[in-house]
Parts: sequence; C-alpha cells; structure tokens
Amino acid sequence: MSTGKPMIETQSDVHPDNRSFPSSGWLNRLFKLRERRTNLRTELLAGLTTFLTMSYIIIVCPIILSEAGIPREAATAATIFSSVFCTLAFALWANFPVALAPGMGLISFFTYTVVLGQGLSWQTALGAVFISGVVFLLLTLTGLRRALFEAVPRTLRSAITVGIGLFIAFIGLKNAGIVVANEATFVSLGSITQPSTALAAGGILLAAYLSARRIKGALLLSILALTIGAMAFGITKSPQGVGDIFSFSLPDIAPTWMAMDIKGALAYGIVPIIFSFTIVELFDNMATLMGLSKRAGLMKKDGTIPNLNRALQADAVGTMASAALGATALNAYVENATGISEGGRTGLTALVTGLLFLLCLFFIPLVSLIPAMATAPILVLVGAMMLQEVKEIPMDDVTETVPAFLTMVMTPLTFSIAEGLAFGFISFTVLKLLTGRRKEMHWSMILISAAFLVNFAYHG
Repeated sequence: MSTGKPMIETQSDVHPDNRSFPSSGWLNRLFKLRERRTNLRTELLAGLTTFLTMSYIIIVCPIILSEAGIPREAATAATIFSSVFCTLAFALWANFPVALAPGMGLISFFTYTVVLGQGLSWQTALGAVFISGVVFLLLTLTGLRRALFEAVPRTLRSAITVGIGLFIAFIGLKNAGIVVANEATFVSLGSITQPSTALAAGGILLAAYLSARRIKGALLLSILALTIGAMAFGITKSPQGVGDIFSFSLPDIAPTWMAMDIKGALAYGIVPIIFSFTIVELFDNMATLMGLSKRAGLMKKDGTIPNLNRALQADAVGTMASAALGATALNAYVENATGISEGGRTGLTALVTGLLFLLCLFFIPLVSLIPAMATAPILVLVGAMMLQEVKEIPMDDVTETVPAFLTMVMTPLTFSIAEGLAFGFISFTVLKLLTGRRKEMHWSMILISAAFLVNFAYHG
C-alpha cells in the first residue's frame, strides 16, 4: 500500500538528522550500514514499521487457505514459517530491506480456482506450487527471469495487477456477505442489515480511514476492531483465558509438512496452473522489488540493483520451502515501502521484521479466534490499492486497451488468474498481428499465446 511519499528517495534524503553512521562492528560489516548511510536505531524502527503494516497477512492468509481444506492452525504456522524463512534469506543472503509472505493473489487463486474451482486436493495444489518454485529457480539461474519480465508489455503487466486486485476485492465482498449468489443475476447485494455484513461494510471504511491517516498497523487495527465487534454481537466466541490468546508451545505443522503431492500435480497435467503461478510470481515480485529498490536508493544510475539475483534466488527457494511447509508462493509486499520510508536500507530491517513474525507463533490461539468476516475488508482495501496500476495503461490505443480490459475483467469473472492471463495474452498478440504491428511485441508473446490456445482446445 502506498504511503503517499515520493516513489524514489535518495539515500541523502532519509533522516538527514541521523549523521551517526557506524564505521565498525559486525553489524556494519554484515549489513553495510555505513555504506548505505543508516544506523541500528533507524533499521530497528524500520523493521518494526514493516511488521506492523504486514502483520495482517498472518491472519488473512490462513483463513483463505483453510477454505481449501488446510487445517487452520497448520496453515497459520506454515504462513509464519515460510515468511520468516524467506525474509531472513533476503536479510542475510541478499541484504535487502524487504520482507516476504505468501502472496494474496496467489493464495486466492490456489484456494478458489485450483482447489474449489477445479476440484484438486490441496496437497496436489501444493505440488503445483513447488514445481512453479523449481521453474522459478531455473529461470533465475539462467537469467531468463528478467528477460521474460521485460518481454511482456507494460500494459499487460499492469492489467494483471489490476485484475488480481479486482479478484481479491470480489472475494472480500463475497466473504463479507456484501455480494451474494443470485440465480437470476449471478450476484446481487446481500443483506446489509445482518450484523456480520454491517460490521464488514463498516470495516472497509474503517480500514480506508486509518490507512488514509497513515496510522501504523492500520489493517491490523481494523481486523482487531472488527473481531471485538464480532465478539460483542456473538458472531465469534470471546477468549476465556490466557490459553485462548497465548501459547507456550509451538503449533502443530505436521498436517501440512511435506504433504505436497508432486506426482499428483504432474499426473493431472496442470501446466496452465503451474504457468499461472509462475507468471504471477514473475511480474508481481520483479516489479515490486524494482520499485522498492528505487525507493530505498539501492538502484544504480545504470538501472542495476546490487544483489538482485540473490534476492530472486532466495525468492524461488522460498517458494519451494513454502510449498513443503504448506503455504503458497511468496511475494515481496508493497507494504515494505513503509519501513523503507522510515529509513530502512539494509537486510537488518528485514531481519527485525522476520524475527517479529517468528514471535507470532506463540499467538496462534488468538489468531484462531478471528472470523473470516473481520479479514474481508482488508481484501477489499488491498484490491482497491492495486487499481493504481490502471494509470499505466494507454487508453488511446485499442490494441493495448482491449487486451488490458479483458485481462482485468476476466480474472474476477472467471474466478481464475489463469483465464484472465489467457484472454489478455491471446487478444494482445492477435490484435498486434492483425494490425501489422508485430514489431511492437516480443516474439515470445506468440509462443505464450499459442500455449494458451492449445490449453483451451485441450480442456474444451
């Protein structure tokens, strides 16, 4: 989510009053604090800020995963462990001030499209996530990852983000009971007078208000406020003792640990699903990492980013680890911009965030009390914030506008990121070829579009 500050800040712009940069010590050697003109206090504050703005993920992601049949306690533990693993890798291996967690769009795709929509077991779907991580790692090691990112036109990259945002927002409205199924019109307005629906509707405004006021932890505070409201109305149970809030033992992750079914994923023939996981990871993470790197002043004048390949490698390995633990592919969240705005410039920021995530393992009993209704407004707000990418789409060129439009609307209407990608890629390629503008697209677009057409023909 945007903080409203300039997208690009130079190192000299950050905390000009902090002129005490360490010149020695193991922290300085490990994280290059002096080189990046930062210090311990600034990095600690930045890590705490990032944690507060991202902590809602620990609550929202497991609720969505549980709808796919994954035990909620195990889903919460898997979300935390995978986030900690990859965030620490970014901190210690790549020295990036960026925390990662399972991506909201990919979790929604995993649950509502792959498991509930296509009828796969969650174990098979985790197998697909693991395979996409392997593909991701190969693309990174061979240098094809950045090449593919640059080959896909900016219009479609922006449209994919917007489409996923609409998809997430629609799920949030559905979970809130604000929109419901209707045989005549497919969907219609739900009963706003129902306590849970009314609370969720008010929660959307509360989350938006707190975010507009730039209150740290706005989304987390919104979830907690709605949970208290739900307890007051008897929608969810209230804690009866310390054991309902805090646990001195680690959660049981056995139900999801190494439960992924790789053979089942391969036998099912889910190349389009694996491709969708991979392509969304590719665009989402690459674009976010580049934007955050610019904001942190890490991007050099020639456009290169130190340790970017290490970050991408950690991301790919993290996705494989996440599948093994029982969660989905990982994304670098734009909420990291809040920590960067506080002066975070090194992996020490990510280290602090990761350790705070780790502490959340002891509060899983509290997390389990939070109803899905309390997280619905967050999905709506996150989806709304993703719409800002629409400004990158040229509206005066039909060959660009129509593919972007199809990508954006078909993603939520078909409840599938894969279908949205297919309509966007195919229409873009066909229109460019028919209008004699072949040179405006990379040749790989033809291959990708052909693959989508073959999949349509194969699956009817």
